[in-house]
Amino acid sequence: MNNIKPKKQWSSSQIIIFSFLAMILVGTILLMLPISSRRREWTSFADALFTSTSASCVTGLIVKDTATYWSAFGQFVIICLIQIGGMGVVTMAIAISMASGRKIGLHQRQVMQDAISAQQVGGIVKMTGFIIKGSLLIELLGALAFSFVFIPEFGLLKGLWYSVFHGISAFCNAGFDLMGVKSNFSSLVDYTGNRIINITVMLLIIIGGIGFAVWQDLLKHRFRFNRYSMQTKVVLVTSLALIVVPALYFYFFEFSQPAWDGMTLAEKLWASLFRSVTTRTAGFNTVDMTQFTESGIMVNIILMLTGGSPGSTAGGMKTTTLAVLAVTALSVFRKKGNPSCFGRRIGEEAIKNAATIFLMYVTLCVAGAVVISTLENLPMMICLFETASAVGTVGLTLGITPGLSQVSRLVLIALMYFGRVGGLTIIFATVKSINNGGAEYPLEKITVG
Repeated sequence: MNNIKPKKQWSSSQIIIFSFLAMILVGTILLMLPISSRRREWTSFADALFTSTSASCVTGLIVKDTATYWSAFGQFVIICLIQIGGMGVVTMAIAISMASGRKIGLHQRQVMQDAISAQQVGGIVKMTGFIIKGSLLIELLGALAFSFVFIPEFGLLKGLWYSVFHGISAFCNAGFDLMGVKSNFSSLVDYTGNRIINITVMLLIIIGGIGFAVWQDLLKHRFRFNRYSMQTKVVLVTSLALIVVPALYFYFFEFSQPAWDGMTLAEKLWASLFRSVTTRTAGFNTVDMTQFTESGIMVNIILMLTGGSPGSTAGGMKTTTLAVLAVTALSVFRKKGNPSCFGRRIGEEAIKNAATIFLMYVTLCVAGAVVISTLENLPMMICLFETASAVGTVGLTLGITPGLSQVSRLVLIALMYFGRVGGLTIIFATVKSINNGGAEYPLEKITVG
């Protein structure tokens, strides 16, 4: 009698979380090497780990200036981590298997489905090819646009490298930049009114942040909005609202403050729109954020927690999560039984997941801020900004990250990892499913509100 037990297969969630962990570890080891730093010195494990996590999780928070501390090799490692982290480790692995001619099995297809939040397994291999080709094409076009600014300013070779680096970083919603050659941790503040830089960065962020499934839907149905899936409609409408409304707020209530009197009208318009786009998903910056009012900082925090859309290069709570919660609240206000959107009913599972994700992100953001505020004796609002930036994988900072203690940095590392991999993915990978055989506890009402 054969008593050999079948080999246990890892779940999709476990593969996703451990693949990111492996990538972070490999990146950490490479960044520690003397060849990765300009001074050819060993980088501490803590600094390399923080940088590798930030790059792999496409966040953008840094403790060492990318341009002045890391060598060309170190910058290459960082941009590779951003590229793989943005498109997803699983996506890249499947793409390599496809290129080598290996057959993609059902389990690999299911893992890929979970990794990119696809609606179904069917056509997943074809979609992988679409993602890889589409991503590289968009990044190339972005680099071409950047080259019109960077080549005249930095020369041919350096300008090309800067164009490629920022093209990948912007599309992957990472927020890493090489502008430290002008001033440490300066980001894009020298390009506040530059149309090419502003438009290119914003377009790359938006395209990368709306999700791969939305791309496919848009290409398939073009401008026929009524034929889009409900998810595509929700992503597009919510994303547009989250760009326009905050941009109006920043222009009329933030950049009208005396602190910004030195800016021209055009610069204020560009800064408002850029701030609205980059705050949700990427860490690029064209203004000094320390000049923002507390209300402005709070709006930034809300946008950072929201993040991009499912199956995209962006992290955060996701636009669809916010939309589902808003539609559910609206149905309660109207005393309707089932929440609906665009003529379609929203499932109970989606509502439960949205509420759970919202609670998890808010709890982790606040808890992390409390820990950092207590350890570092810093104002709570500033700490909330940093933790929201980390868990939303945004990368914006009010300047406190490089000076934090190792414990506080570990908090940010954990939040960045959580924000990129996804809270439910981590829970599903670590908690065993409980099946009660269909039995349920008796129902009893409880009053809320």
